[in-house]
Amino acid sequence: MLTSSLAILHDNSSHGEDNYLTRDLGDGNFLDVVLDGVTGHGGDEASGAVGDALNAIAITGPEDIVAVLDEQNAEFHQVGGGRFLLTTASAALFLDGQLHIISAGDSPIYVIRRDGYEQFSGRVGGLIRLGVSKAIGAESTLSVFQTAVELSPADRLVCCTDGVSDNLLGDELMELVRGSANADEASVRVKELVDRHIEQGRDIRFRGGRFRHDDETAIFRFFAEN
Repeated sequence: MLTSSLAILHDNSSHGEDNYLTRDLGDGNFLDVVLDGVTGHGGDEASGAVGDALNAIAITGPEDIVAVLDEQNAEFHQVGGGRFLLTTASAALFLDGQLHIISAGDSPIYVIRRDGYEQFSGRVGGLIRLGVSKAIGAESTLSVFQTAVELSPADRLVCCTDGVSDNLLGDELMELVRGSANADEASVRVKELVDRHIEQGRDIRFRGGRFRHDDETAIFRFFAEN
């Protein structure tokens, strides 16, 4: 049986529109969600509402997560017309030994293994989008990215918003997380590098050649065999 340890990086000082959720579902099962509200479009209200809705439901499978996202999308689009109440939501649901990834918008999820990493949703090198759908509230019908992933002991999971992923490379994230003794250390090391990059200002490897201030949220999980 896989067990996991958890750490959270959350700095909402730029816009105050990121949110996150972690739920212990018992027997080693869990739900981790990061939500990145769209700045200037009611993002704080939208990300908070989706997080609250996901925290309130009974969860028996990934379809329960999708149902909530669909319901919130319909409500947001009716009220905001696709221009207001917008947020991403990327969820990692670990249930009965399998990891389910459910994502709307471009907040990435990484599974970091001994010999590399897999990225689900989000940007690659700031340009290419993987498994990206529109943000919740943007259109009348929501397209949700879903996949299932097998995990092994010593794998590590990172769910984050683009305030983290746009300010470092996937290889840098992998090296920091793989080189950390625990989730808390990984959180500290990633925060330090993101802050250092933002202070540095420019790097041609990144989107637009410039690091940028944004809300920063990441959930780190380290797995082990019980």
